[in-house]
Order: sequence, then structure tokens, then C-alpha cells
Amino acid sequence: MIKLYGFGDAFGVIDASPFVVKVDLFLKLGGIGYEFVADFNNLKQSPKNKLPYIEDEGKKIADSAFIIDYLTDKYNVQLDQHLSAEQKSQAALYSHALDESLYWTLVYSRWAKEDTWPVISEAFFNELPMPLKWFLPNVLRKDVIKTLKRQGFGRHSETELLTKADEHFSALSELLGEKDYFFSEEPCSFDTVAYAALCQFISVDFFNSFNQQARKYKNLVQYCQRIEEKYYSS
Repeated sequence: MIKLYGFGDAFGVIDASPFVVKVDLFLKLGGIGYEFVADFNNLKQSPKNKLPYIEDEGKKIADSAFIIDYLTDKYNVQLDQHLSAEQKSQAALYSHALDESLYWTLVYSRWAKEDTWPVISEAFFNELPMPLKWFLPNVLRKDVIKTLKRQGFGRHSETELLTKADEHFSALSELLGEKDYFFSEEPCSFDTVAYAALCQFISVDFFNSFNQQARKYKNLVQYCQRIEEKYYSS
């Protein structure tokens, strides 16, 4: 059986990483049996020192995009068969926008915002032994903030980043409209990307300005609830 390695549940969602959630939902939608192995120490075993990765018949595959490509090919997953060629192209571009733009606003909202950091630190590092617990969280936080600045998003103000995030939320809300899923009334692979990103803002059990902005879009809230009731209620 396939093993999916992630961090584990946090903030009321199945994993704190949208990339882990993406693969988890893809496996569910694709009807592929798997075991979810949740442990922060999985990072040490990952081929790319990042999560998620999967192990299938002794083979390890890392990076959510490559994992999904592998699963699609090997297990003949047909999630996108109802999409036109144009819709598939649109979905690919939208996926990159969420993975490579909205994601960084999520990182900022968790690691850089002073009002949210205590929640993140408690969730991620509460089990650390002393004296690591005294200094390691702040060391890692400083490194993330430096990464944000090198990437570019850390050079913007919170107001500017909130505007960027809202552009994504607004566009997703318009795209979804009154449909149950993006593009049609049945899910496609883009829904794994969209839900994975949105649940980190909408479904988490804490509040900050970014989460509150996402929750203003009722159809996006209902979208997350719909997926959670169908695939994560048990």
C-alpha cells in the first residue's frame, strides 16, 4: 500500500501543509488506497528534505506535483477526463498561481505576523524538549522570514500582501460561482489544489486578517465544507 508522509493534523485541518493536503485529497478522489504517516520527523527521510513524499513499492517520490503526475500515470487516474483541453490549460496555470503566489501569503500570515506566531509556535514546537523549545522556534522563524524577503513577498507590507491574497480569493470565488466544484459539478485535479490552499485560510481554527478575508467569500467557505463533509467527516 502507498504511504503518504506528512506533518500531521494541525489547526483543525488534516495537515498544516497545503501540499500534503493536496496529495491526500488527490488519493481520495482517485480512489487509491493509502496510509497517511504523520510525523514531523518524516522530513529527515524525504528525498528532497520537504514534505510530502510518498513511498510506493519501495520507490520514494517527493514534491506534490511530481507525486500527482506519478499517481496519475501509474494508477490511470482520470479526474480530468471531463475537462476540455482549454480547461486543462487553465487549471495548470491556476494551480501555479496558488502554489507559487498565494502560498507565500500563507507563509507570511503564519510565520511573520506577530499576532499569529504564538499559535503557530505552540502547534509546531510544543513537544520539543528543553532547552530546544527555548530557542529553536525563533531561530526557524527568523530563517523563514529571511526566505520571505529573498523570495520577495517579505518586502511587502501586510496590507499589500492582504491585497494580493484577496485577489486570489476573489478570482477563485468568481471561478467557482454556484458550482459544487471548479469547472463543473464533479471534482477535478484542480480541486485538490484549490481546497488544499483554501482550507489553510478558511477551515483552520484560529483567526487573523488573512483568514478573515478568505471567509468573506461564502461560496469558498461552502466549498471547503462540502469537501470536508464528503471526504473528511469520518
